[in-house]
Amino acid sequence: MTSVDTNRAAELSTRLDGLLARVDAAVAAAGRPAGSVRLLPVTKFFPATDVEILYRLGRREFGESREQEASAKVAELTHEDVEWHMIGRLQRNKARAVARWAHTVHSVDSERLATALDRAAQDALAAGERTAPLRVLLQVSLDTDPGRGGVAPADLPALAEVVAKAPGLHLAGLMAIPPLDADTHVSFANLATLHTSLMARHADATELSAGMSGDLEIAVEHGSTCVRVGTALMGARPITSA
Repeated sequence: MTSVDTNRAAELSTRLDGLLARVDAAVAAAGRPAGSVRLLPVTKFFPATDVEILYRLGRREFGESREQEASAKVAELTHEDVEWHMIGRLQRNKARAVARWAHTVHSVDSERLATALDRAAQDALAAGERTAPLRVLLQVSLDTDPGRGGVAPADLPALAEVVAKAPGLHLAGLMAIPPLDADTHVSFANLATLHTSLMARHADATELSAGMSGDLEIAVEHGSTCVRVGTALMGARPITSA
C-alpha cells in the first residue's frame, strides 16, 4: 500500500500529536515514569489506509475487534513489525483464525475460550504461523454484567492459573471496561487492586489495559499501562458495527 489521502494524513497526525501529549500529561500528573503508558490506536471500523497512515506516523500496535475485518487488514498491510491486538469479545470458533494474526488478545474471560486459544496458538506455532505464544489479557468484569463480558473477580484467580499453565499462551495482565453508570475512579481503583493481587501470583502479568478516549487520565492515575483509544484519534466511525 503506497497511496494515502493527504488530508486524512494531516488530520490523523494532528490528532495523534494531541493525544500523545495528553497521555504524557496524564503520566506526569500521576507521578509515573515517562513512557510507562502505551497508546493503542483502536482502528476497528476504519480502513486499512488509516492504519497505513498511522504506521507512517510511527505507530506499530493497532487494536481491532472483529476477526474478519482484522484478517483483511492484516493481509493488506504486510509490515512485519506491526503488532495486532484483538480487543473485542471473542467467540471460541474464531480462536483458530485469531491465533494466526494476533499478538495479544485483551478479552479472555472464560476457561473454554482460553483452552480454544491455547490449542489454536500451539497449532499456529507448529505450523510456523507465529513465532511466540499468544499474549493474553484477562478481561475482568467490574459490574458482573454478563452482557458486557468479563470474568467475575472471584473467578479471576482460577482463570489466571489456566492461562498461566497453557503452553501456547502467555499471561500478560488484565483488561477492563468500567460500567457506564459507575464512578470511574472507584472502578479503576478496584481494577488496580485486582491487578496487584494477580501480580502477587503471576509476576509477569504486568500489563493493565484500561482507559479509553473519555477516561484515559483516570485510568493512568490508577496504573493503566495501555490506553485503548479510538474516537479521540480516529474521529467518528465511518461505518456501523452491524
